Amino acid sequence: MAHTHQLDVTQIPPKLKHPTIFQHFDELKEGDSFTILNDHDPKPLYYQLLAERGDTFTWEYKQQGPQWWEVEIGKKKLHEPLTVGAIAASDQRKANVFLKMGIDFCCHGNKTLDEACRDAHLNPDEVRKALKEVERLPEDRLHRFHEWELDFLCDYIVNVHHRYVSEVSPVLRELSEKVALRHGNNHPELLSISQHVAALTSEMLSHQIKEERILFPFIKEMVKSASEHKPFQHPPFGTIENPVQMMMMDHDETAKLMKAIHDASNGYQVPEDGCESYRLLYQKLDEFENDLYQHIHLENNILFPKAVEMEKQNGVIVE
Repeated sequence: MAHTHQLDVTQIPPKLKHPTIFQHFDELKEGDSFTILNDHDPKPLYYQLLAERGDTFTWEYKQQGPQWWEVEIGKKKLHEPLTVGAIAASDQRKANVFLKMGIDFCCHGNKTLDEACRDAHLNPDEVRKALKEVERLPEDRLHRFHEWELDFLCDYIVNVHHRYVSEVSPVLRELSEKVALRHGNNHPELLSISQHVAALTSEMLSHQIKEERILFPFIKEMVKSASEHKPFQHPPFGTIENPVQMMMMDHDETAKLMKAIHDASNGYQVPEDGCESYRLLYQKLDEFENDLYQHIHLENNILFPKAVEMEKQNGVIVE
């Protein structure tokens, strides 16, 4: 954010502290911020801002005691176009539209709809029409992922997506090797597909272990602390943004491998001389790709941003 200045709250009479801070906030332009310096945690101010100004501000601790607390307060840019990631996160029906039309709302969910349509060589007006049409369909009330508590979302990802990857990975590796051995002479692309499947499944299984042992337990601990109105301890990996960035980099790598498989198989089109195992492989890969993109979407567009925001709002205790 630009145009940041500091307000020393300790120099303001007690009755005027909050009115003065609110005045400074109201005078901000969208995208600008200021910092407040205080001799105790100003967290009550956060809740007052939330109650009176709604979701229009950002709150980030720059220093947390023991003598001084410094917080950067910014005014959000409220009129920027929604990203495809945000659109998909708010409505599963629209996420399905993006999936069917080949719009990357997972690893590149930070792009605007126009930018994503340009990359996918699609007409933005046609995509907007499709998004409008699905609003007439019944909403999936069971899977409003953006409304779920983060600890529940972590458990869902593990029990649904991680379990699926663990169960299907050995099947895909064995099947891809078998089909490549039998048809590789006439269809050399099967050899690279088999190699990519081995790399993809290995990467994902390793990635899931890191999430289940490190990142997800910390997110669940944050949720527990917040529900009990207790501070949580500073994690060994620093801010949660560090492992989140690592996980998102992993997602980029898995998405590249998945795209390589998709392209090499010509979108899972089985040739005329393909046997039943050939067809089964491509069917399983198609299913795996759909699950992968939903999996990445839930983490990149919903779980991770909310977890980062929760850490900032609750203030990690630095020992």
